[in-house]
Amino acid sequence: MFRHKITGLTLMGCLLAASIVSCKPDDPVPTVVSEETYAGGELGTTFNRSHSAYQDPTPAIEEAGLSTKFKYGEYFFERSYTINSEPFKGLGPLYLRTSCNACHPGYGRGKRVTRYDSNEWGNSYLLIVTNKQGTIVESLGLVPMTKAVAGFKPMIDESKVSINWLNYVDEWGNQFPDGETYSLIYPELVIPEDAFYAPLEIGGQIVPYSELDMTLEATIGIYGTGLLDAIPDDSLKAEYLKQESHGVTLNPTIWAGGDWAPTGLNTDGHPFRLDYALDASSTQGNVSLWEVTNVVTDPYTENYIPEAYSRTAASDPDVQATFYDLYPEQNITGNVETDIYNYLTNNNIELEMSSEDHYLLNLWIRGLAVPAARDLDNEEVQLGRKLFREIGCAACHRPSWTTGDDSQLQDPYDVFAGREFPRYPNQKIWPYTDLVQHRLFMENDIRTGWCRTTPLWGKGLMRTCAGHSDRLHDCRARNVMEAIMWHGNAQSDARWTIEKFRNLQKNERDAIVKFIEAI
Repeated sequence: MFRHKITGLTLMGCLLAASIVSCKPDDPVPTVVSEETYAGGELGTTFNRSHSAYQDPTPAIEEAGLSTKFKYGEYFFERSYTINSEPFKGLGPLYLRTSCNACHPGYGRGKRVTRYDSNEWGNSYLLIVTNKQGTIVESLGLVPMTKAVAGFKPMIDESKVSINWLNYVDEWGNQFPDGETYSLIYPELVIPEDAFYAPLEIGGQIVPYSELDMTLEATIGIYGTGLLDAIPDDSLKAEYLKQESHGVTLNPTIWAGGDWAPTGLNTDGHPFRLDYALDASSTQGNVSLWEVTNVVTDPYTENYIPEAYSRTAASDPDVQATFYDLYPEQNITGNVETDIYNYLTNNNIELEMSSEDHYLLNLWIRGLAVPAARDLDNEEVQLGRKLFREIGCAACHRPSWTTGDDSQLQDPYDVFAGREFPRYPNQKIWPYTDLVQHRLFMENDIRTGWCRTTPLWGKGLMRTCAGHSDRLHDCRARNVMEAIMWHGNAQSDARWTIEKFRNLQKNERDAIVKFIEAI
């Protein structure tokens, strides 16, 4: 695939000459370039603004001579996995999607859908099933699998799942003081009791169906996560300390008053910073391939299958009837129930993705560039930038961070020793996130109510790159204005900002929207 790129050296040459002669007309460098235009710093920014903007390697990839490895890593993101076709082998026994790209159309995030069909391109929803306290139903796992290879049955019969989109009217009647209106919608997920295959359990105890909460979560964009990975742990800790000193309520499972809670750190001692739930501390801790396609990689040598499912499948007459025909090599004990159970719970499976290929996929993830901010010299964008800060949006959507020396690569599962990755030392980056979880108290909210502040960088190109402009954790916001107004609940951590936003003039509100789309 051809992609128009501009290297750091060429870019700097254009900038130095800008006061004397402009770059050629089709050059993607803006007329006025500020520090903030480099959303990913000089080592992490692409000036591509076309449909492939989310797909470019960072200048750091090219400068380190890793371009070929980057391209090979991309294959493992794009290609569909199968049961036995090397090197894209592994799919099943259960799975959710056949490829990473299915959930990240255009390398962005998934789109809002009106029905749950995991075969639909761009439908990236996870079916989140918890008890009323927000604890995940362990027998479904964090990623319930709605597909199964021959001989097995999925965790949830997705043909019985429905997504209802309901209208929501806020306390202001979905209207600004000057009369302008907006609309809000939210999803209601319905999974009937007979759609679940195995018992619903937490801690080995059955959870009554009436005690379940069901919600949706969509994928996040993955470009730029390598730069977030390079932010020093002590800088992240300083942000928590600052917010604590300002009286901000912080998630007690992450922060325990003056320091990290035990559950706020990964196994290697690094604080969580990625995803809505803050469940990853590093791009090298990526487990999505294992969780979604059930491909066995070097950090995980077992299938992504909960014990309750294994018990149920092992005693299922339908599964027993075909198991030895489909998997003759698993006829080990002659007791079909025992052999099925042992097959599903085996924790020493031969790798389905080689260590080298797994490394290349992770290198690719860490090497994705961030699209440059656009049109920052536009008068309306400049007004929006100013107001964004004045009314308090930047309190959570912190504009910039500076990476550390990035010399010590985080490796939560200790599988990449001696491997070469792109590095991003001492880069000022502009993700517009504090990397902290806050609560918005939305209708039919995200599980636990805590959600990491979403980085805003590059989101303005989502329609160009991914074919939609849906925002927030479940894609309920169809545009920037709706995303803003979902922050307005009376209990929301952002309520004070939304009160100020509401009382701006229409041209000022529009300017903030335009600024958000520009960055």
